[in-house]
Amino acid sequence: MKKRNLLIIILSLFLGNSVVAQQQAQNPIIHADVPDASIIRVGDTYYMSSTTMHMNPGVPIMKSTDLVNWEIVNYAYNTLGDSDALNMENGENAYGRGSWASSLRYHNENFYVSTFSSTTGKTYIFKTKDIGNGTFEEISFSPSLHDNTLFFDDNGKTYLIWGGGKLNIVELKEDLSGVKEGTERVLIENATEPIGSNYILPAEGSQIFKANGKYYLFNIAWPRDGMRTVIIHRADKITGPYEGKLAFQDKGVAQGGLINTPQGDWFAYLFRDYGAVGRIPYLVPVKWENGWPVLGENGKVPETLDLPANEGWIPGIVASDDFNRESGDRDLPLVWQWNHNPQDDYWSLKDREGFLRLTTDRVDTSFLNTRNTLTQRTIGPKSSGITKVDLSGMKNGDFAGLGLLQKNFGFVGAKMINNKKHIIMVNGASEEPVEVESIPLNQEELYLKAVGDFKDRKDTAKFYYSLDNENWKAIGNELKMSYTLPHFMGYRFALFNYATKEAGGHVDFDYFKIEAEKNN
Repeated sequence: MKKRNLLIIILSLFLGNSVVAQQQAQNPIIHADVPDASIIRVGDTYYMSSTTMHMNPGVPIMKSTDLVNWEIVNYAYNTLGDSDALNMENGENAYGRGSWASSLRYHNENFYVSTFSSTTGKTYIFKTKDIGNGTFEEISFSPSLHDNTLFFDDNGKTYLIWGGGKLNIVELKEDLSGVKEGTERVLIENATEPIGSNYILPAEGSQIFKANGKYYLFNIAWPRDGMRTVIIHRADKITGPYEGKLAFQDKGVAQGGLINTPQGDWFAYLFRDYGAVGRIPYLVPVKWENGWPVLGENGKVPETLDLPANEGWIPGIVASDDFNRESGDRDLPLVWQWNHNPQDDYWSLKDREGFLRLTTDRVDTSFLNTRNTLTQRTIGPKSSGITKVDLSGMKNGDFAGLGLLQKNFGFVGAKMINNKKHIIMVNGASEEPVEVESIPLNQEELYLKAVGDFKDRKDTAKFYYSLDNENWKAIGNELKMSYTLPHFMGYRFALFNYATKEAGGHVDFDYFKIEAEKNN
């Protein structure tokens, strides 16, 4: 690493400072919603799990060879369960719930992902030997252990640590099928103590690690009139006793844990709440002093890191899709996720080759109630989604198009009312969604575009349409995007179709294209 630094310095003297920027990674590592990360290294390869709440498939697994450039390679589950909330039926939904705060581990040639769900009331452990291509075996049990972290100790015992403020520990049965009776105990009575007694958020988001013979427990907390903060506790045994300290406090970058490189360099992976785009991951260097990990450069988040440069997040985290499939291809690339459980009989890539067909299965009242809405992350600092849709299969009362999904949503699309089609823009930032503009449409094909500007938390979006894919016109007004707790995720590009009069209508999406500015 030192030789590499020296080389960069020498090159920069001859070629200018731009060499440093080209050679080094930049924070944030990903300018998109990848929160609650858990990262491990197996040999020279890193794996990361993250949170996607109510989206399915769930618990994305990402892979990297350099800690900077990531691609989605798998999910821990296709669906979490079968209930009204998860299926978005009978007026229920799982917005802001589902599963979150997973813990990724590698033990005895198996990969494990633990998580939990208040929606189902269960704790989950998913297991596979092939994390990139395999199917995970599901182990689940009650109760739901909030923000749990999984740990396989050297003595053959397996533990879960969970909770908020008061942290608890249990030992699991040998087959991980439940809690070993009589092992539950309080691990740390007041894990928030290092930041004092005046706080908004108590210590939570636990991640446990062992390094240099000691156990290190990472948590996030939020002092009132302050910012999100990293707290670290350490102990000689996993069961304690623990001593804690305020470990890092800069820009609200917090919650995560430790990872080291094959060369022996250490980093902390953390995330930052960054408005409408979501919670975005950062890396900060770590050095060790007196048995404690010391985070950051002089206590600050560095803009650049001595790691390979970011190559961008397309197609690793998001990707364009022409909906053409060859033999052996996935029906949907892993960048796509459904809003809630998909209804598989009502979407198809085979009914019309080269198109995604979305067919309505029931009558709904709103974009947010719609099932089979297909989504991808938005990307900062600025990104756009573009699609072409064939509307010839719409029925009276149908709405279809391209949206930006969060509680305060917006969309551009078409509606069919009184058997006549109109191009519309709907702004859902107020309590009641407003159809801001409606334009008569006299053709069956329509091009749609949504552009989100997240730079410096501007968090605005504009919508456009075209009749020929050459002449684009703005429609409606600007959407003021906002990250809301009821949905608890960054905005998503969303392809949708819903009925308000009768089910059975369909639309065909020809492609989805995503473009993003680079993070510099």
